[in-house]
Parts: sequence; structure tokens; C-alpha cells
Amino acid sequence: MLNYMVQFSATRLDASFAALSDPTRRGVLEQLESADASITELADRFQMTLTGMKKHVGVLEQAGLITTEKVGRVRTCRLGLRALEEEAAWIECRRQIWNERFDALDVVVEAMKRKEKMDGR
Repeated sequence: MLNYMVQFSATRLDASFAALSDPTRRGVLEQLESADASITELADRFQMTLTGMKKHVGVLEQAGLITTEKVGRVRTCRLGLRALEEEAAWIECRRQIWNERFDALDVVVEAMKRKEKMDGR
């Protein structure tokens, strides 16, 4: 059961980071923060074809970052219900690890400076 949760979590993180790796998709998310939009409106806003925008929307939807609803011929996009807490927690954990490593490096550098200063006398 635990392995399944780790695998699910990694898969979700992979999908989220893959979706967020593209500047157009990040722009779509920023656009949807202020208002829902149709795929046509998004394609116009980002000066791309409907087919291209549909692909971007599909990646965002698969990652759970947006949802779409089709009414008639119009597919409307809106921000998904899930926030990025898991992704933010993953990044924060890495940030803490790097901060600890840099702090340890600072200790080593300071010790080397003190030794160098003492040896230089």
C-alpha cells in the first residue's frame, strides 16, 4: 500500500512538473486565475492554433491543474480544484536540504579561512 502511494505521488509530481515546465501552460494557468476562458479565447490570447492549445489544455487537465467543461461547441477551462500543496512541499523539502548543505559548506569555508589566516602569520 505504501509503495502504491509513493508511486502515485511521484506520478502526480511528474505530471505537475511536466505541465509547469512549459511557459505557455504556465501562462494559461495565470490567465485562468483571473477568469475562466474557452480554448478559443486561450488560443487567441497566446497566438496559437486551436489544435496546439488543445494539446496544452490536455496536459494541464491530465495533471489535474485545470478542468474543462463542454457546453455546445464551446469548451471552457477553469482552474482545477487541487492546489499545488504536494508540489510546494516537495520543493520546500529540497530547499531545506540545500540550505543545510550550504550552511555546512559555510562552516568549512570559515574554518579554512581561519586556518589560512593562522598559517599566514
